Amino acid sequence: MDEPHAMPTIGVDTRVSSSGWADELRASFALAWPLIVAQLAQNLLFTTDVVLMGWLGPQYLAAGTLAGAFLIPFQLTGVGIVGAVAPLVAQARGRGDTKAVRRIVRQGFWVAIAVATLLIPIVLSIRPIYLALGQDPHTTELAESYMQAGFWMLYPVLGIMVVRSFLSAFAATRVILLVTIIGVIANAALAYALIFGHFGFPRLELRGAAIATGLVNVIMFLALLGYVVTHRKLKRFHILARFHKPDWQRFFEILRVGLPIGLTVAAEVGLFSVAAILMGRLGTNETAAHAVALQLASMAFMVPLGLGMAATVRVGLAYGRGDAEGVRKAAWTAIALGVGFMTLTASLFLIIPNTMVALFLDSQNPDNATALMLAAGYLGIAGLFQLADGAQVVAAHALRGLSDTRIPSFLAILGYWFVGLPTAYVLGFVLNWRGTGIWLGLATGLAFVAVLLLARFAMRQRLGLLKGIAATA
Repeated sequence: MDEPHAMPTIGVDTRVSSSGWADELRASFALAWPLIVAQLAQNLLFTTDVVLMGWLGPQYLAAGTLAGAFLIPFQLTGVGIVGAVAPLVAQARGRGDTKAVRRIVRQGFWVAIAVATLLIPIVLSIRPIYLALGQDPHTTELAESYMQAGFWMLYPVLGIMVVRSFLSAFAATRVILLVTIIGVIANAALAYALIFGHFGFPRLELRGAAIATGLVNVIMFLALLGYVVTHRKLKRFHILARFHKPDWQRFFEILRVGLPIGLTVAAEVGLFSVAAILMGRLGTNETAAHAVALQLASMAFMVPLGLGMAATVRVGLAYGRGDAEGVRKAAWTAIALGVGFMTLTASLFLIIPNTMVALFLDSQNPDNATALMLAAGYLGIAGLFQLADGAQVVAAHALRGLSDTRIPSFLAILGYWFVGLPTAYVLGFVLNWRGTGIWLGLATGLAFVAVLLLARFAMRQRLGLLKGIAATA
């Protein structure tokens, strides 16, 4: 059952060191592109719900948006924590340690269950928290109905991340893409039926949207898990064997690596949430313009995010097999790809911002003129921080491949909350640059974090981040 030197290869062969930069480029791209498309498709799950909730009416849309704004930061924090499974499995695979792979994945499920259980009481507190913040009581009540119907989706969502991390470490990313696309289609159909009461289903409105999304996540989790336990090369890991047996060393190792990742995600998501609140103080047009520019920037961000996920695996594999040169090539290749793509999107944001924002707001409607003008301006600033955004996310993921998460988490919190947010407030409100100042603050925070994380990876040897390789040597 334990075969430490008989590691199966799925998809791209990532067991051996790349012989050159071109080989690393091909391996990284082959691993990353399904993850990139899967991330884009994953975004469509909530986007589909938003569109359908909008058909119910403005108040339902507002309530659904409030529910999502409350749930998603906690959900992403949990996903960040269990995402530690990816670098740990990759390192174990690099070492050829089958037993460690099985134990890490099994304890990953334990961590997912524990984190979801701890988060559920928090997300169910949505009503008193929103009322204390002065939100409309009726809208808050509707948002609470969504949360009460869908809080349990945290379990399959975090479970999916554990299985995805395992599959990514073995370059089996195409199945992740396929299952995610099927999930988007299934969610659209099921949500439509449950929200509006079609095809013989009851009309459940917002509760229907939550139930549909939860059920689809269960289906996606079971599909990915089924693939793992039946695939001829992956089932040999027996990831569910002796599931009841604790392995506290692995459990706390996942938490040690994963908690800082979760804090990093929470810090970044929180920064943009606070930015939205600050925009709300400026007016409706500023808020609408911010939403449009942020949506376009978020879509572009999915590409370096997918490349970062691939970098975590590639760096982790090289680190596990004691290959310092492989670590260097894997990280800088992914960083170059991420910055290269963001150079393209930055050019589009700077050259044709009006065309891009017109995809979201009707330019023929005179009521949208101010929001369109503001959105185009914000998008131009987003173009300026595209390079920093791409660099920081890939660098952070590359460091995760070395299990280096604690200091990067501190640097992210420092950059986002003690540089970016104060700068946004001073420029936006003290100097009265309004929304432009807020966006410049966001850009400053991202650039600060990018420089520090890139410098930390560049100094990895001096900082002792390759001590595992030195010990192996």
